[in-house]
Amino acid sequence: MLPGTLIDRSFRERIIVVGVVFPGLTVESVDAALDELARLVESAGADVVGRVVQRRDAPDAATFIGRGKAEEIASLSRSLDADTVVFDDELSPAQHRNLEKLFGRTAIDRTAVILDIFAQNARSPEGKAQVELALLRYRLPRLRGRGGGLSQQAGGIGTRGPGETQLEVDRRRLVRRMHRLEADLREVDRTRSLQRRSRARGRHRELALVGYTNAGKSTLLNALTDAGVPAANRLFVTLDPRTRQFALPGGETVLVTDTVGFVRKLPHELVEAFRTTLASVRLADLLVHVVDGTAEDAEAQMGAVREVLGEIGADGVPELIVVNKADRAPEAAKALALGLDGAVVLSARTGEGVEDFLRVVGDRLRVSDRVVELVVPWSRGDVLAAVHREGEVVGQTDGEQSATLLVVLDEVGRARFADFVATP
Repeated sequence: MLPGTLIDRSFRERIIVVGVVFPGLTVESVDAALDELARLVESAGADVVGRVVQRRDAPDAATFIGRGKAEEIASLSRSLDADTVVFDDELSPAQHRNLEKLFGRTAIDRTAVILDIFAQNARSPEGKAQVELALLRYRLPRLRGRGGGLSQQAGGIGTRGPGETQLEVDRRRLVRRMHRLEADLREVDRTRSLQRRSRARGRHRELALVGYTNAGKSTLLNALTDAGVPAANRLFVTLDPRTRQFALPGGETVLVTDTVGFVRKLPHELVEAFRTTLASVRLADLLVHVVDGTAEDAEAQMGAVREVLGEIGADGVPELIVVNKADRAPEAAKALALGLDGAVVLSARTGEGVEDFLRVVGDRLRVSDRVVELVVPWSRGDVLAAVHREGEVVGQTDGEQSATLLVVLDEVGRARFADFVATP
């Protein structure tokens, strides 16, 4: 929990969710988005009591939905005794203010709900700093126009985070706090870079588990490593990266990192704040893209994940698709995998298919350019010692005059032992 930011509440907020069908969208797609928004609201600890869908050609600059529709929602809020209205699309600061005046209650957007969930789930100092920075980046442009300040002391979704006092004092305080958090995270990034260089010297190959939130990444990590990390049927349970070690069937040691789950319309503030954490994704040898085989919109979820991967510069990393939860919907999982080149079907919960997954991972890593075949004469004991010291030997065949070794090497190692690379 962020210090002084989560406010205990003795009730569950009653929420109305609002979606807008703009040109190019369908009612079905907006309904699906509102279904997911409802799950996000529930993860944040509140209840959805109403849903509104509207068609518009373009957002209204003042109220996003137009004054007439806003007045209808205000009346609905009173009749349902709703505490907050949540929009699936991002609202501008001016739209926030105007809607709250019309509603007489809190109006927030999907971004605020996601930030709120992250604020509840942050555990490590790094995770707390990243979430707090994202909250501040989101709130700074919204400080204006709330009277004496932003002290919504009643709490509620979207109000968790750094507490505010008077407007001008608060603005300066928030900016100073943001600079401090950015400096702290730069220091974390330097520490992580040293750790990555240390791991690179060990020549261990690295996997990164990526996927839509609640696809089962943490459950798969537990199945591979007995890590015992929390895994629940809720959105954004895992925020802090966890790296564990396990062995492939051939004996090769591999590092695997579980990362934060992605979601459609993931707030840009969070992507920016979590860049340090997501560096492990960019530097991985292989991305294990975990897909929920029971999801009705699995392809759209995959598209959302790939959009974020592109935003953080990881779209060029090799990818292995894993269709998870096969125990719950075996036929749907198999059908989905058939349309995905090289995909593996498994159940991380029961362990079914995990052995096949490990075999495929081993094959994918061995054909990468980091595995080099070297032929070293027995007379060059110094080279043999250096190869074992600087690389990871994953296979060896002994001949009369020489040893043939399969070795995991980085670019420096491949250049150093270039004279001993086996010729085709």
